[in-house]
Amino acid sequence: MNYQTALMMGEKKLNEKNTKNSRLDSEILLSSTLRIQREEMMLTLNNYISKKELNYFIKLINRRREKEPVAYIVGHKEFWKNKFKVNNSVLIPRPETEHLVEEALKFIPKYRSINILDIGTGSGCIILSILNERKKSYGVALDISKKALKLAKFNAKIQQIKNRIKFVNSDIDKFCLGKYDIILSNPPYIKNSDIRYLEKDINFYEPKIALRGGFDGYSVINNIIDKSKVLMKKKGKLFLEVGYNQSEHVSRRLIKKGFYINKIVKDLSKNNRCIVSTKI
Repeated sequence: MNYQTALMMGEKKLNEKNTKNSRLDSEILLSSTLRIQREEMMLTLNNYISKKELNYFIKLINRRREKEPVAYIVGHKEFWKNKFKVNNSVLIPRPETEHLVEEALKFIPKYRSINILDIGTGSGCIILSILNERKKSYGVALDISKKALKLAKFNAKIQQIKNRIKFVNSDIDKFCLGKYDIILSNPPYIKNSDIRYLEKDINFYEPKIALRGGFDGYSVINNIIDKSKVLMKKKGKLFLEVGYNQSEHVSRRLIKKGFYINKIVKDLSKNNRCIVSTKI
């Protein structure tokens, strides 16, 4: 069986389970099986797959048929300009979160030393992406999950920036280390009661602790805003990712707590997704 036939078989098996992006998923899982780049594989579709590789590929396809996210199956996810190791102890990095990186970089001079705090760092994708482009800056990555921090530390090591970042296992309520020029967070912002309605890929596999935003979806966000007021230097910038219908409420909270709203950034679906504010 050649690569082309294997891809078609994988796509068919995924379609039987109504899997979104079945062709793309099949391509990613086969390239992972073959241990070659997807682009290289697509140029050599007439090459033959070994029996051992085929059996392994079918195992991966069957995991995807059970709605396990592709990123967890292959163990990594592309974000911004790098590849990040991921597992089910962290949320899978998503394209809309790249807005946090993009907006933060606009406010961080390349040749100044800036102190950055990332609240709920997960895989470390946000702060590591920023530190990769701002070589003079330093960061603190905060998370209540020790497993998440272990993964973030690994990502920092393979990206060779572990000397410019500290990892702290703490809840934001108990954290009081340092003063920061910039604070970023992609916090849990989904109502607890809405978790059950999420797609199976998310509900069954991604960590609930990184999704639950309290009974109204604002509990963690409100805590971050309140604590950022204390942790941030005057005229420091706060970058928050929020749910598609939360920008108005969060903006009011920010203004009430002494922040000026610089801008609200829309994601590719034209939903308000990232709020940039300044401590007055």
